[in-house]
Amino acid sequence: MALSISMSVLLLIIVFLLVNKAGLKAVHAVVCVLLGFYLASSSVAPTIDDLTTNVADMIGGVKL
Repeated sequence: MALSISMSVLLLIIVFLLVNKAGLKAVHAVVCVLLGFYLASSSVAPTIDDLTTNVADMIGGVKL
């Protein structure tokens, strides 16, 4: 649960910066959000969840 909240905040910050700095229109951001909701309810959602969890574990396992 903590991972999904952190990821949500990170993605929200990225979208905010893209809207303000990179010229992304708010309509495009809304379309991306809607796509996320549709993907979350599709059959590919568990695969996406596994992928993001594995990438986060891999990044967390890097020792500097």
